[in-house]
Amino acid sequence: MMQHNTLSPDPRSKNYLGSTLLFIGIFSTATIVGILILLTTPLPFNVRFQISRAWCGVVLWMAKVFCGLRYEVEGLEHLKTEQASIVLSNHQSAWETLALRYILPVTQAPLLKRSLTWFPIWGWALSTLKPIPIDRKKQREALRTLLEKGKLFLNQGLWVVVFPEGTRTAPGEVKKFSAGGAILAQQTGFPVIPIAHNAGNYWPRYSFLKYPGTIKVKIGPVIESQGRKAADINAEAESWIARAIKEM
Repeated sequence: MMQHNTLSPDPRSKNYLGSTLLFIGIFSTATIVGILILLTTPLPFNVRFQISRAWCGVVLWMAKVFCGLRYEVEGLEHLKTEQASIVLSNHQSAWETLALRYILPVTQAPLLKRSLTWFPIWGWALSTLKPIPIDRKKQREALRTLLEKGKLFLNQGLWVVVFPEGTRTAPGEVKKFSAGGAILAQQTGFPVIPIAHNAGNYWPRYSFLKYPGTIKVKIGPVIESQGRKAADINAEAESWIARAIKEM
């Protein structure tokens, strides 16, 4: 896999400057948007969701302007927006947690770490956006929460977004998928949409620096779950994502 911290055409000083501007831009706008979302809690959920989605679009725009970081999406034709689905995506950085909210033209309920909702203002705002917050160390409780809230949100028409690796992985790697998302699919009959990307090459995990380039996002064909076992659903999604990453 190409490592852009060594092969990037931009000088490192520009990477530092762009990454600093992006950091300032994200946290300053997050505070403003967080306050706005909190003020609109009496309004319908879709109002808050669209505000958050617009902010994610602003972050992607800032990444392009400050860091030269773009993205391209393949497979949008696989999305059947008239029916809620369960998204299973690989996890390499913070980029996809923001980008999928903007790229996917549907309202979403993401599975995420409970601690993220504890941060002042933007964490509190996040808690109003119908997340599924869990403590990954308490696996049984986490699965129960995913199944309970996931069923509720799917029946409300929201798409449930899950990163089944559970933690950010290095570019090119795919860790063994946890079965939670697939179990949700088995129990509800809602279809699964696999998504693969290579964001970690440009927005590395645990790194302040962001690098110029084009992140590739691939959306796979629908994986039907009706009458299937969770293990089979999970294996098909994991296999497709691993194969798609290798092709990037």
